[in-house]
Amino acid sequence: MTPVRFTTMQTPQHRNLLIAGVGVVAAVIVVIAAISGGSGTGASGSPDVDASPSVASTIAIAPPTATDTGATTTTPVDSAPPGTDASDLVGEDSSSSTSCVMTERSLGGGSTGDSVTCLQTALAAAGYYTGPISGVYDNATSAAVKKLQTDRDLFVDGLAGRETGLSLGIWPDEQSMVIRTPAPAPGAVDSMGYLLSSVASTGAGAPPLPANSGSGRRIVYERMGQRVWAVDENNNIIRSWLVSGSKYNNETPGTHEVYSRSDMSTAWNGRAYLPKMVRWLKTDIGAIGFHAIPIHKSDNTPYQTDAELGTRLSGGCQRQANLDADFMWDFAQIGTPVVVL
Repeated sequence: MTPVRFTTMQTPQHRNLLIAGVGVVAAVIVVIAAISGGSGTGASGSPDVDASPSVASTIAIAPPTATDTGATTTTPVDSAPPGTDASDLVGEDSSSSTSCVMTERSLGGGSTGDSVTCLQTALAAAGYYTGPISGVYDNATSAAVKKLQTDRDLFVDGLAGRETGLSLGIWPDEQSMVIRTPAPAPGAVDSMGYLLSSVASTGAGAPPLPANSGSGRRIVYERMGQRVWAVDENNNIIRSWLVSGSKYNNETPGTHEVYSRSDMSTAWNGRAYLPKMVRWLKTDIGAIGFHAIPIHKSDNTPYQTDAELGTRLSGGCQRQANLDADFMWDFAQIGTPVVVL
């Protein structure tokens, strides 16, 4: 057998071919690295997702035990899901040409009136409804709503509420629903003795509880008004305050409960601290909960001011003034009901 002989590139043409081949391989490696690095990015202004396994605040997949705070598993969500178009999460329909707005928070079977007329008009404009604009929420209207909810990845129940209204562009301006109470006097406290923040009130000075907000000792969170109430077992308002909740449609309404807590959590991108995280909802991409205003790790500055509370700025969680986060941390132990409206 003739031995195989290995030779070096002796001609300029051979050397040029070798260099070109190496260049192509390097370019491919750079592209792959860029794609891999870019897939984990989200909304840089809303970094409240804890993805670090080294801190005591990763999210729980299994329900916590009686002695486990559940602070070792799920990631709180305060940013757009990586690789997702934020306009899809907000649910706005730029093609909507309707000029009406819903004046009722929820529409379903048996509803009648101008809000139903507005809904049917918007559904027809979006191509989901072909029936008469009757102002009566009938089976055809419910079917159209379910089809829209399915197509746009909303919660499918056939009822038209905030998410459906936002998706159709007929939900009212939510800032008009935000009630701002006068700042309390320095050193003012609530009925449990906790200092009030600049956006907090207590007792008779607080806005009244919304209708159908449950009973007993609980937390009530009204998304439209970006307001939270802490209520005692006798239905008395201990404290009420403004938050900065989600810009997206991921705060599921209903009755939940606190299932996990972390004194300090770290954002998914590693750039922010999330103090006093109180989690109440698990989602496919992490956990949603109440926490203090995020802090930049780079220089220890806050992501927003207390004056901006009452405005939707997060990607899932509810940001609170530090004094309100202190109160929530002590009040909302694991198992505390959280009613979301």
